[in-house]
Amino acid sequence: MVRVSGIVTGDFQDNDTDAVNNLGGFYVQDESPDADPMSSDGIFVYDGDSPGTNVSVGDRVNVLGAVKEHFGETQISSRVVEVVGSGSIRPMEIRFPADNAVPNSDGDLLADLERFEGMLIRFPQTLSVSNLRDLERFGAIGLSQGGRLFQFTNSNPPDVADYTAHKIDSAQRSIELDDGLRSENPATIRYLNASNVADYSIRAGDSVTDITGNLRYSRGSGGKGNEGWRLMPTEEPRFDSTNPRPDSPSIGGNVRIASFNVLNLFSTLDSGQPVCGPLGNENCRGADSTKDLKRQLAKAASALALMNADIVGLMELENNDSESLQLVVDALNARLASDDYAFVDTGTIHDDAIKTGFVYRKSTMSPRGAYALLDSSVDPRFNDAKNRPALAQTFAVDATGAVLTVIVNHLKSKGSSCEPEGDPNLGDGQGNCNRIRTDAAAAIAAWIASDPTGSNDADFLIIGDLNAYTQEDPLTALTNAGLTNLLEADVNPYSFVFDAQAGALDHAIASESLVPQVVDAIEWHINADEPALLDYNLENGRDPALFDPDSPYRASDHDPVVIGLELTN
Repeated sequence: MVRVSGIVTGDFQDNDTDAVNNLGGFYVQDESPDADPMSSDGIFVYDGDSPGTNVSVGDRVNVLGAVKEHFGETQISSRVVEVVGSGSIRPMEIRFPADNAVPNSDGDLLADLERFEGMLIRFPQTLSVSNLRDLERFGAIGLSQGGRLFQFTNSNPPDVADYTAHKIDSAQRSIELDDGLRSENPATIRYLNASNVADYSIRAGDSVTDITGNLRYSRGSGGKGNEGWRLMPTEEPRFDSTNPRPDSPSIGGNVRIASFNVLNLFSTLDSGQPVCGPLGNENCRGADSTKDLKRQLAKAASALALMNADIVGLMELENNDSESLQLVVDALNARLASDDYAFVDTGTIHDDAIKTGFVYRKSTMSPRGAYALLDSSVDPRFNDAKNRPALAQTFAVDATGAVLTVIVNHLKSKGSSCEPEGDPNLGDGQGNCNRIRTDAAAAIAAWIASDPTGSNDADFLIIGDLNAYTQEDPLTALTNAGLTNLLEADVNPYSFVFDAQAGALDHAIASESLVPQVVDAIEWHINADEPALLDYNLENGRDPALFDPDSPYRASDHDPVVIGLELTN
């Protein structure tokens, strides 16, 4: 048993008059700091669901209890709490980057803030929103100093030592802002609209300045999230809309092309049974109810209508005969009150659960000739057991007769292991399966040089989810073949946020003859920066009123790429 005395700096008791902050206790801090700057002067006092003594910030208390560790945080489980007076504690000012980074029990690097555990602290710097992944489940937001975080290989060549330094640097300037609750999936999302701006909805890339609270070491609400440092606010944060939502794409040219990963748009509902895929033995990945599917299609159609593209290459469609593409086209045409869009009918493509596909505007474009597929039978460098086959289709502009061949791709992800294929993660920032993606990229470059659709035209546009960031080997293989990355002029382009870091996985790569005809190419940031709780899913007790079928925001997890061409030949 221990006895401590101090000032209450954070009131997070349950079942008191404050329903916003409920952690089952309060933070107490020495009124007179000790002489050791490396030791903390604060601690969390756990007093359960029904505290015997109600405390308030500024109370001077005596606490008797037992010391314990709870998910890595040192706590006092109280037996007796007495309010004996009052006082005040000024928050300790903390500035990033931290002096060091240390691993947690999962091996992930964190800023070394242990000497401030339990204390009332203040970050006077402007911090950027880097991660909204845990906003819905744990009420938490990832923040970073010095701007939002980007993937290392988005702007740096792969390198083991430099990638290690990047991870340390990112950790030294990152922290989680928690909502002060220990319940999962709270009914009210505290920070979703936390701004003084009307109609504000939080986005990655937004910022917050001068936040104050108690520093806690824990996992997410209920102990199920990532282990790390979390700021429990004692003053309400207000976010600045430094990354506002974009309007519909404004791009010139006489032909508009888009690339859009539609996040597992399946016509077959996910019943939990392996009934999807051409062989009927794959798990389904999309909506798990008719209502969810209707919502998913509404979001996709809203985004596609605003893209206003003549040709759209789609990824993560259910790999069935034509049902998934028909659903997309029907939803888009209904949205536009027309029958202007059609799809290229490829049937199933190999045996994966998902496939790529094309939709196009019939009033402006016509497919010319048959589509073509790149798989291992065409080039053994293209591993179609890992990558989805590349799909090429030549289109002609009805008004001018100008011809363009578009190749839509979805290469192997970084998350799945390719060690059995001798392609492990080398720790240089490129993740798993880099050689498999690089070989596929080289095969794609050689394939288009052979004019696979017989277009007799040199204009080729490679689009899709290449699952490789801008400076990685697959992109290098394409540019070394004389192709041009249309987004390379951007500083840190991005279409996806993973592990709190943004990066470009979705690309537009043009042949030499096409480059002079390119007016512009952009990533339309409607998805990656938005919290997932705004998507179509009705899960975890989500409030259905958060969903807006007429809004394109969070139609998927990837941002579309939109390209404007002044196609002349």
